[in-house]
Amino acid sequence: MEEDKLEYYLSIGAIEVVGVDESGEMIFSMTEECKDLAPELWEAHQQHVDETLIQLLEKGLINVTYNEDLQAIIEISEEGKEEIKKMGLIEFPYNEKDIPNN
Repeated sequence: MEEDKLEYYLSIGAIEVVGVDESGEMIFSMTEECKDLAPELWEAHQQHVDETLIQLLEKGLINVTYNEDLQAIIEISEEGKEEIKKMGLIEFPYNEKDIPNN
């Protein structure tokens, strides 16, 4: 079932393949059109990112401050960056070097 969803999201352009990790697993990224093409996927991803950030904050691996416009500035420790990758996320904007076999 999951493979069918993955194929569907690829076919409509909601996600794209951006590389392959050390274990040979494909790394996907959401396209800019994802929010409009697959709002349910976008919402699930946003929830996952929010939950991940809260977990990292509770572990003391990120620091959140606010600028004069009350925009959040998130600083991630090196250990936090490793945790993010373990949780299935890559720090964005990502660099080509973040994708091992790209």
